[in-house]
Amino acid sequence: MTNDCAPAVITILGSTGSIGESTLDIIRQHPQYKVFALSAHSNVEKILDQCRQFQPEIVAMVDEAAADDLQKQLQAQKIDIQVRAGAAALVEISIHEKVDTVMAAIVGSAGLESTLAAVQACKKVLLANKESLVMAGELFMQAVADSDACLLPIDSEHNAIYQCLPECGAGKAQVDSRLVKRIILTASGGPFLNTPLEDFAAITPAQACAHPNWKMGKKISVDSATMMNKGLEFIEACYLFGLEANQLEVLIHPQSIVHSLVEYNDGSVLAQMATPDMRIPIAYGLAWPQRIPSGASFLDLSEESALEFQKPDLARFPCLQLGMDTAAMRGTAPTLLNAANEVAVDAFLCGKINFSQIVLINAEVLSKIPCETAATLAIIQEADLVARSVANELINKLNY
Repeated sequence: MTNDCAPAVITILGSTGSIGESTLDIIRQHPQYKVFALSAHSNVEKILDQCRQFQPEIVAMVDEAAADDLQKQLQAQKIDIQVRAGAAALVEISIHEKVDTVMAAIVGSAGLESTLAAVQACKKVLLANKESLVMAGELFMQAVADSDACLLPIDSEHNAIYQCLPECGAGKAQVDSRLVKRIILTASGGPFLNTPLEDFAAITPAQACAHPNWKMGKKISVDSATMMNKGLEFIEACYLFGLEANQLEVLIHPQSIVHSLVEYNDGSVLAQMATPDMRIPIAYGLAWPQRIPSGASFLDLSEESALEFQKPDLARFPCLQLGMDTAAMRGTAPTLLNAANEVAVDAFLCGKINFSQIVLINAEVLSKIPCETAATLAIIQEADLVARSVANELINKLNY
């Protein structure tokens, strides 16, 4: 391992979320990295503190009122940082000529346009926004192929797979089926792996957000509880590594120590192991093809409990089944599923539906809207809007 890493100028999309904060923690440890721009939706208090610490040149706030508030506070404190407002500002800071690396950490579909723009601008893209691939996988990967962009996965599972594959070159990770037999995604099973099914309808948002291994935002925590997160990661892996759905499997591993596995045609299985700390894949992405200390604790297998593995119970986690099914369907099906799920999870967090109804909304949206070829970004965005509308209609009916 070497600590020598070329200086990089970085934009962090979603700097106030858990991935954004972990990225800044690593940058704090390694002064060779310079923050050019930060972005948030509306969290003025947190991004103001980040501005004081990291002195970016530009901050993008999607919410215009939050942008005005931030601008006033920066001026009052005599901090000279440009503030941009609106979704277009995310694209601006992603493609800026001064930027080498973009950490794409916005949660949900809101991150698609800026992440795709970074790829098209030939940046080194650290992909923590899985929805970009879920919604627009074929278009997105074609953009990677057509550009000089370096795409590195940051989700712990996909990062683990990337590390276990042969040297891909330029950050592109298509699996060679002459060498690789299958990919195995691991999943913790979340907080309800052993909860009686009859108790699922009474699960509260606080319970669903209490993941046993990972500290994450509310949306991804709920997705982990339903295992929709693993369904979305299944879709993401198919596009990212050029896999058919039947080349990919999911294995429950409650300890979250083995982050994923690659099985080769000679019978060898390579696994990447580490403590459950997102700073590890983030540091790998920042320094690739070298390595730097992440600040995470080191793994001591002698101190760990026994490592367990089991096949997922798809009756317990039907959202995972939906993700696997739409991965095989392709087209706009993953877009429809992602949009429906974002609406359903938000409704659950707001108390409009119960935990068990999340999958019902997702399945009903898929059944009501025909899947079509995802030939253009406009088609994908229209499918996203229609799915959200149908999901909201279904939720409103449940509340009458």
